[in-house]
Amino acid sequence: MREFTIKQNDAGLRLDKFVAKAVPSLPSNLIQKYIRLKRIKVNNARGKAEAKLMPGDIVTMYINDEFFEATRAKKAEAKLTASFPDVLYEDENILLANKPAGISVHDDEAGGETLIAQILSYLAHRREWNPEEENSFIPALCNRIDRNTSGIVIAAKNAEALRIMNDKIKNREMAKYYLCLVLGKPNPTNGTLRGYIFKDAKENRVYVKKNPCPGAKTAVTKYKTLKSNGDISLVECELITGRTHQIRAHMASIGHPLVGDGKYGRNVENKRLGMKYQALCSYKLVFKFSTPAGALEYLNGKTFTVKDVPFKKKFFG
Repeated sequence: MREFTIKQNDAGLRLDKFVAKAVPSLPSNLIQKYIRLKRIKVNNARGKAEAKLMPGDIVTMYINDEFFEATRAKKAEAKLTASFPDVLYEDENILLANKPAGISVHDDEAGGETLIAQILSYLAHRREWNPEEENSFIPALCNRIDRNTSGIVIAAKNAEALRIMNDKIKNREMAKYYLCLVLGKPNPTNGTLRGYIFKDAKENRVYVKKNPCPGAKTAVTKYKTLKSNGDISLVECELITGRTHQIRAHMASIGHPLVGDGKYGRNVENKRLGMKYQALCSYKLVFKFSTPAGALEYLNGKTFTVKDVPFKKKFFG
């Protein structure tokens, strides 16, 4: 038997969702069964799976110790990593990490160290997060970028910040700007690209269509050429929509693929220029809240920028 006192990070969760997060090794069918059999109670009374938990509630679980032991092992493993992230900004609610190209934000088939593991390790080292003291919440990423793209990734340190950030991203209440190197010089130098992006999941590749078609989603990218030597150009892109590989596919569709892009680019040119990864960096984030942001209102109007973008320095100083 174990007791859990509901904290602020747990408040608002349904009972069954809380149990699933607090004891992830417990199968969902057993969660529902144990709630029905009153082996999982709230404040020493029968609980309902859909009931929302409040701070101070006591959840009592009469389940086998093996499930708790498996969960404890998983929590201990989650914070182990070899290094910490490059922190661009942080406060009590959020952390902005500058992810280098070559590492994934979460676990993937390629394996290796991940950004979220670095962040959890960093927060645990600073004693801002202790998996043994948290019932269900784990600091989480609010956005993601490709393994071989660098730049700003947002992490939420608490449940309220995660909820607000997810809402703001969904409603497009922040502007995301990318720097990239493209082959040649776009003509016109500034513009807006509109199209429909279709994703081929088997190939992990997208295709830009001029007209609507089944499965394709609207894609809009604004771009501005900042510098050019004729051979390559430094371009700033603003994502109006956020589709898979949007900038890479959009720029390639107008004849100016990203330098280093092995999927949509030109391998001969990539080799000549010595770029292993696509020259793409999520370098600027602007918070532009148009609706109340609660505990994160202080971020409204703020801009965060990555000052040192390696490929920009390499080719344009």
